Amino acid sequence: MKNRLSLLRKTALAAAMLTSASLVSAADNPNILLIVADDLGYSDIGAFGGEIETPNLDALASEGIRLTDFHTAPTCSPTRSMLLSGTDSHRAGLGNMAELLQPEQKGKPGYEGYLNTSVATLPEVLRDSGYNTYMVGKWHLGRSEDKSPAARGFDKSFALIQGGASHFDDQRAIIGKDPRAIYRDNGKSVDLPKGFFSSDYYTDLMMQYIGDDLEQNKPFFAYVAYTAPHWPLQAPDAYLKKYEGRYEKGYEQIRQARLKRMKEMGLVNSAVTANTPMTQLPRWEELTDEQRRIETRRMQVYAAMVDNMDHNIGRLLTWLDEKGELDNTVVMFMSDNGADGNSPEVLPGNKAWFASDYDNSYENMGRPNSYIWYGAQWGQVSATPFPLFKGFPSQGGLVTPAIVRLPGETQKGQINHEFIHVKDVMPTFLELAGVKEITSPYNGREVLPIQGHSMLPILQGNKAEERTVGWELFGRSAIRKGDWKIRLLEQPYGDGEWQLFNLKNDPTERHNLAEHEPDKMAELLADWETYVRDNGVFPSDPEKMKKIGYSFTTCVFDRCVE
Repeated sequence: MKNRLSLLRKTALAAAMLTSASLVSAADNPNILLIVADDLGYSDIGAFGGEIETPNLDALASEGIRLTDFHTAPTCSPTRSMLLSGTDSHRAGLGNMAELLQPEQKGKPGYEGYLNTSVATLPEVLRDSGYNTYMVGKWHLGRSEDKSPAARGFDKSFALIQGGASHFDDQRAIIGKDPRAIYRDNGKSVDLPKGFFSSDYYTDLMMQYIGDDLEQNKPFFAYVAYTAPHWPLQAPDAYLKKYEGRYEKGYEQIRQARLKRMKEMGLVNSAVTANTPMTQLPRWEELTDEQRRIETRRMQVYAAMVDNMDHNIGRLLTWLDEKGELDNTVVMFMSDNGADGNSPEVLPGNKAWFASDYDNSYENMGRPNSYIWYGAQWGQVSATPFPLFKGFPSQGGLVTPAIVRLPGETQKGQINHEFIHVKDVMPTFLELAGVKEITSPYNGREVLPIQGHSMLPILQGNKAEERTVGWELFGRSAIRKGDWKIRLLEQPYGDGEWQLFNLKNDPTERHNLAEHEPDKMAELLADWETYVRDNGVFPSDPEKMKKIGYSFTTCVFDRCVE
């Protein structure tokens, strides 16, 4: 009987893939597995040109579709709010990160600092449509129990509430003023078990959640929100040893090798030139031998974390296959934003905290009581070929690796270059689940309409319709319309004025066309005003961000960009 149900579900899904029609019965719908990495760069995994060993993600890419133009927000919680609501972060409650709300933003609609109740959430709607809903890993969408995953639609959940923490069982948070990480098991605060390592434990628990309910013969939505490779960079010893001796060639050789592979794979045009290293920071050749040794170790630890995460993704996919569920499971993998080249030591109190509480000696880097990060130059390598990284609405902060695997074999190994936004994930999954629309009120409250578009037509080979999409965070802003983009960055990252780029001809944002295309500039500036009005945007002041001690400053040894 179970095999017959599985066959019926597969047949129904295949028909939906061919026609883009909504499915009609929860019993016939596919499982959905959504895997999110934390701060993974565009070129880090093998399927996107990286040298880090990621055989399981590479296999997933060979069985599915690589999305080369998948856009998120510049940082984690705004992305996650859009992922789980299908609408702009300035409407969903994360107009700014909760930790960084400015006085003039507090109290404004869309600036609650948590996933607000003005949106119907993806797990809530899927649960109401007959799905079992599970979540493990990073939440960062509300600290109190009434804002935890258990309150927003997940049947079972184990969540890190803050933006990051130690990956081991010491339960330290990522900033000195908030020293204890908060974990909630189905909405209730708990301590970590001994022997905890984040990616290993989250994977074990997700398999347990799904396995306990398999006999119900209900489809599931499983959200695995890994905290790797977010700093502090840490990994089990076996993975640290695996990468010893690598990365000694330095930033530029690794960057160029990645770009070469990306061109060979067809991920980027053969004419693309890699992002320009930040001239304010030292090049590899300017570092001392000891500094190069330390920088090499930082990247080794980062690679070990990504490798371990890939291993765990492989464990989960293999387990689903053994249970007879993988063939009927839609799998999506993505990162929540671009690579993180920023320096956590600039956060208030952190520098003294690191010095007093951690052992960051070379021999201890990557182990439980170390706290390291890999900085701007390795961040630019991870962002290859794009400029800048997390915290910026440049392509390096917005474009992330993404893979979608649909049941069946028609999409095997495809590469899709169409523009897709993280807001599009929810409507895509709802279409697969047979949810035709969400009407307001929903579950007794007024909810905002979904702004994203289903990806299914694009995944079937259709061209994306031109649309206008905006970003604003920390006073850094952008508008994308077709091939055109305007971007506003403060000095020294930009010139403090709006810049205009044609991404079709200039995907790495090298050539400002503002003076050469005044009509297009005026058009997109008008679109920016519309975006601000329609989404209730109250832009941050970058200078005020610096004064509160969180300006996304980055340093390499004694040289900083700020």
